[in-house]
Formats: sequence, C-alpha cells, structure tokens
Amino acid sequence: MRDIRIAAAQFEHRDGDKDFNLGRIDSLTARAVAAGAEVVSFHECSISAYSYLQSATREELMDVAEAVPGGPACRALHEIAVRHGVPVLAGLVERDGEELFNTYVCMTPEGPVARFRKIHAFLNPHISSGNEFCVFDLLGCRVGILICYDNNLVENVRITALMGAEIVFMPHVTGCLPSVMPGRGTVDPQLWTDRDTDPVALAQELNGPKGRGWLMRWLPARAYENGIYAVFSNPIGIDDGQVRNGNAMVLDPFGEVISECHQLGDDVCVGLCTGEKVAVSSGQRYLKARRPDLYNRLVQPASEPPVTSPGWQRKRPADG
Repeated sequence: MRDIRIAAAQFEHRDGDKDFNLGRIDSLTARAVAAGAEVVSFHECSISAYSYLQSATREELMDVAEAVPGGPACRALHEIAVRHGVPVLAGLVERDGEELFNTYVCMTPEGPVARFRKIHAFLNPHISSGNEFCVFDLLGCRVGILICYDNNLVENVRITALMGAEIVFMPHVTGCLPSVMPGRGTVDPQLWTDRDTDPVALAQELNGPKGRGWLMRWLPARAYENGIYAVFSNPIGIDDGQVRNGNAMVLDPFGEVISECHQLGDDVCVGLCTGEKVAVSSGQRYLKARRPDLYNRLVQPASEPPVTSPGWQRKRPADG
C-alpha cells in the first residue's frame, strides 16, 4: 500500500433531489481536492437520500432507482470524477431488472471500477440484500466497501480484511436514532434550526452518546482489530425529519481518529493513510494468528433464516 490522502464527506441531503445532492457531491469533491485529497467518499444513498425510502412503495422505489453504472446518476458521478481528477465514491438505489439494491459505486475519471450492494439491507422490504463482498485495487491500494449495518457484524469487516483490504470505505446514514441504549435517542430538530444562534447545544447532542459517543463504542474497534483504515462517511442535518450527526472521519489501523469533520454543516476531512501503519498494526498480527480449524461454528447453518433488524421501528410502505 502506498501513502494516500483520502477524504470523507458529510452533507445535508435533500430527499429524492438527485440534482441537488449531486451538486453538493461536486462542490465538496472540489473542496476535498483543494485540501489534497486523492479519493473522495460520500455517505450511503448520498445521491438519492436514504431514510425517507423506508415508506416508499415498490413503484416509488422503481422511480428512484437507476441502472448501475449505466444510469444518469452514474454518468453525472463520472463527470464529477473527470472534472476533479479523482475517484469519487457515492451511493444510490440500483435497479437490476426487477430487483432493487442499496448500492455504492466507485467512479474514477476512467470510469466505474467497483459496485457494492449492501449485504444487510433492511430499510424497505422491496430492497434486496447483496451476496458478494467487494475488494479491489485503487490507486496503488487494496480497498473494500461495506455499507452501514454491514459494519455492525464483525465477520463482514474481518472477511473484507482477509480478502486483502487495507482501507475499508464505510458509508453510513446513522446516529441520533431511537434506541433503548442509555443516553441515546433522537435530537430535537429545533436545535438544528437554531444551530447558528446556539451551536453549543446542538454540538453537545451530536457529539454526545446519541451521535459520536455511540460511534466510538464500536467504529475504532473495527479498524483496530483488523489493522485497516476505516473511512466513515455520514450525513449531517435533517434526514426524513430526524437529525443526523455527521462526524465523517478517517480512522487509522490503531483505531485512532486521524481526521474528522467538526462543522455543524457540510464539510470534508482528509486523512493521510500510510502503508507503514498497516504493516505494524496489531490487527495485522491478529489476522495471522487466527485458528480457522476452530471456527466451524461460525459457518454452521442457522436453524432459522437471518433477520436484519434495526434497533428502531421502521415505517412500512403502503404496499409492504
């Protein structure tokens, strides 16, 4: 792995407004490149927005979805990559025949190089889960992709690392959600409205146990235990009526945050990722110490089919 500067972005998307969202992706890519970024990454379904789709009917989802990589959104993303001369990673709803997927693409100035379909889709029953991991070469580095909930299962990050990933892009739409965990829950949208006149009250909520504090319970562990760089992207602001905390960041293979967005609004952070840290990390030693001969229980078929369920109540589509 060579040394490389990677950007993670956060922005307040607009539900279903692809032109606006692509405009923010374009603008923030320019800002990241000006700060030295060689790759720029955005959050889950950043092109279409995400949470509002939980109540969409199949027909409404079909209207939002596009072919990947041949649809207009991917063509627009390619134009952004060409204009700024860097790979750009972003998410959208993919339509493949009659199937729908929560998909994340890596678009370079030369064209698309990777497509990953979320393997633990749960938002809407009409969106299918993918069945493949995704690890590929990008600018002299071996990188992988896992979307949001995929990263909550330790096996997924471990397998991606075992496939050779040194950097894992982790696009999310999360934080400040209803939860039974102590200290967690939603944030009053009025605090977002008043962020210019009372930024401290909002920052305390977003950086506390509802937002960043929750991330710090598990996100550094994924980087540390696998000896990888974790590139976390997340929206900030209003998302389907709730507030998201942003906190886009890059973590090193020791689980340390090396770059993070702190603005109460659209922002980018750029982290220098070095091969030296990967090579000496504890996680890389742990990968070599594994005893697969003892792990049969991990791959035994379950007595019941898997259930991917969030810790909050989903809205159901009218035809669901």
